[in-house]
Amino acid sequence: MAILSKIRERSMFLILVIGLALFAFVLDPSTISDFFSASKVNEIGEVNGEAISRQEFAEALEAYKAQTGNSMSEMQAAKAVWNNLIRQKIYKKQLEEAGITVGDADILNALYETPVVQNDARFQTSGIFDKNKLKEHLATIKEENGQEWAAWQKYMASIKSNIEKTTYDNLVAAGLGASLKEGESRYLSENTKVSGKYVYVPYTTIADSLVTLKKSDVQNYINKHQEAFQVEASRDINFVKFNIEPTTEDEEVIKANIAKLIEDSVVNNTPVKGLKNTTDYSEFLEENDSDVRLDDSYKFKIQVPQVIAEEVFNGKEGDVFGPYKDAGFFKLSKITEVKQLPDSAKASHILIPFVGSASADATVVQTEEEAKKTADSLLAVVKADKSKFADLAKEMSSDQGSAEKGGFYDWFAYNRMVPSFRDFVFEGKEGNMGVVKTQFGLHVIKIDGQKNFQPVVKLATFGRKIEASEETENTVFQNAETFALELANGKAFEEAVKEKNLSSLPAVGLKALDESVPGLGNERQVITWAFDKEVNEGDFKRFDIEGGYVVAVLTSKTAKGLMPVDKATASVRPILTNERKAKMIEDKISGSTLDEIAKSVNQTVRVATDVNLQSPTISGVGFEPKVVGAMINAKENEVVKNVVGDKGVFTFVIEKKGLPTALPNYDTYRKRIVAERQNKTFQMYEAVKKASDIEDNMSSFYGIQ
Repeated sequence: MAILSKIRERSMFLILVIGLALFAFVLDPSTISDFFSASKVNEIGEVNGEAISRQEFAEALEAYKAQTGNSMSEMQAAKAVWNNLIRQKIYKKQLEEAGITVGDADILNALYETPVVQNDARFQTSGIFDKNKLKEHLATIKEENGQEWAAWQKYMASIKSNIEKTTYDNLVAAGLGASLKEGESRYLSENTKVSGKYVYVPYTTIADSLVTLKKSDVQNYINKHQEAFQVEASRDINFVKFNIEPTTEDEEVIKANIAKLIEDSVVNNTPVKGLKNTTDYSEFLEENDSDVRLDDSYKFKIQVPQVIAEEVFNGKEGDVFGPYKDAGFFKLSKITEVKQLPDSAKASHILIPFVGSASADATVVQTEEEAKKTADSLLAVVKADKSKFADLAKEMSSDQGSAEKGGFYDWFAYNRMVPSFRDFVFEGKEGNMGVVKTQFGLHVIKIDGQKNFQPVVKLATFGRKIEASEETENTVFQNAETFALELANGKAFEEAVKEKNLSSLPAVGLKALDESVPGLGNERQVITWAFDKEVNEGDFKRFDIEGGYVVAVLTSKTAKGLMPVDKATASVRPILTNERKAKMIEDKISGSTLDEIAKSVNQTVRVATDVNLQSPTISGVGFEPKVVGAMINAKENEVVKNVVGDKGVFTFVIEKKGLPTALPNYDTYRKRIVAERQNKTFQMYEAVKKASDIEDNMSSFYGIQ
């Protein structure tokens, strides 16, 4: 019904559109196909007239996700892919204009040099990379395996893209040299030092209230500096969160329910053991739907929840503790075992991998049974002669990190190693040797030392997550609905917030491809709504979010282009204020000497010693590069007035200019300039990108027009 209503509402608009199309058709029949052409619909951008289609973007996005193992979020991946596509098309155009083509031979040669290809056993003869085998493989899959060939094509396309980038960067860099004269100039500017006296009038000497700025002043500044105030389309919202959180009553109910699990009970005329009397702890946790799993490791006192630690280590086997609150759960814990263990140990091992183990590489061919025989044989040898352990570890162990040290691991804590390795070392005795299986393979282990023996316990712990009840969830939902209803009835957002004693939060400057809303987290749905072209300032909506609800109102829409005055005022006001203050200070300055000038502005004459451009700071003032630059270039013993700096207005006299000792050759400085220029490939690309004609409608791929 809602869809039909919208169609009816817009019927006149549709009639007008169709009428215009038919009129165009009468004048020129070819225009009807142009009018309803879907080509633009399938494009999401252009770079210098070359379109980027939805399909091209979608395929590149899927390939990128696969390449990165989906380690990035959707929007992060989308932005990376979009920038890559723009870069590829910009470099392609630049190379075409330079008359340079990256051909198949270039791609193949780069492919031959790729380590992953050279080290692939399929393309080797007697362990040496064989180009012909690679060519044969590519020819075969091109005919017989379309899916693998497509993957290779994508890989080679990425190689081509990298070659294009490198080629262009190298071409530009080759033309970025520097002369010895430039090297000399750099040397002089960096090492010239000046000393003199100055009068400094800080902007703070004039009250902000004495400076009047109008909206038109800010607008004029924006118009004069348009490049600095270009912005993407953005949205501002205010929102109220209604969090679903357990109440005190909810917690008490959970606590009471798990307290019933301590003692035996009868359920449906069947006796059921409680935690105190059960001996099958895995079954107990499973049957009672515990939200924590059984942990069968020993616990030192510091590892036990501190709320019960003291009681536990004064208790005995069979004692039950709780219910107690820990890390968002109510828990019951029972001591199942008490023991003395060292808190640190050292050991040596020889790791023997087998097919399927985590440490096995392509060279491992022995089965687990074969590896067990090898490990048992090694154990027999080292038991007969412990002195052979280190040499055998260096020769036989696949754990390269420890093999170099004869298989030795210096002092490590209880939880450092995987469980079966840990249990053997900490529960055995110093000097014991044995074979242990882990996910990495079979270990021949020798316990080299143990220290700091102390009591440890094993705990069987039942846990129930502290969550809001259904009744609480319903109450929170009703609160959110009631608040949204008041807005629907015309009440102002902030008025409704105040009446209900709620807290609202702003989210300013949301971009079309943002994923996270400050204060809400990853809530893409809110951003998509805010950018819907039918949503206007003042519109609101209730959203279901993780852990509750949010009611958001759109407070501002900023179009792509020049930043609006109200958004720019915060950054422009200090600039214009200081400009006005500088003029007011200049009007106050009078006199021909520093003493006279200082007196006219009620300041003192200060001393500047060994000021230089390498560190453009003035003692007592701070960082003032523009003023220091003026000092370096000033003539000696001349009064230089009204130099506007970052913190105030300066007048100075340079009394001494210390030029550095002339060098026989300035090639070192010349080379530095060349290196700096040639290392600015990113800035080069950004300059070309800025000069390119780029149409960015990538957000339309995600339904935002």
